[in-house]
Amino acid sequence: MITLYLARHGETVDNARQVMQGQTQGELNAEGQRQAEELAKKLAAEHFDVIMSSDLRRAKQTAEILARQYGLDVVTTPLLRERDWGDFTGRFIPDLRGETWPDNVEPLEQMMTRASRFLELMRTNYDGQRVLAVGHGIINKAIQAVFFGKQMSEIEKMKNAEVRILDISHN
Repeated sequence: MITLYLARHGETVDNARQVMQGQTQGELNAEGQRQAEELAKKLAAEHFDVIMSSDLRRAKQTAEILARQYGLDVVTTPLLRERDWGDFTGRFIPDLRGETWPDNVEPLEQMMTRASRFLELMRTNYDGQRVLAVGHGIINKAIQAVFFGKQMSEIEKMKNAEVRILDISHN
């Protein structure tokens, strides 16, 4: 059994401006740093064997704040990257309503495959461990959808610096 604490990064400059970040690096703003510090306090009594993160800066910054109290290094993986929004990246989100999706948006099937591969990585490499993993809103929804066998639309959106716990069996 693996206990996975799946977290979303703290608020970023672009989250606050409602800009589609996709796979850009992003940067935590002051509120995002505060959110990560609050999450660290909330999780202070927990034990973690591993702290993981997306390899994008906004998630790594959050994970590094969380990892400080455990004296652990952050292990990064591109499997936890946010969805690639293609030509929507960098655009003001409210302006995208009703627009036709560009062909270069990462297909849902590809993102779901990444989510499955992340869960398989957990089962293969972290059996019996407690893992804190920091990802992004959409990929975290995909991971939960795969885990629970649901559609992404059935998974509630995670707030910045929110954490959800998944108990993953080894089989």
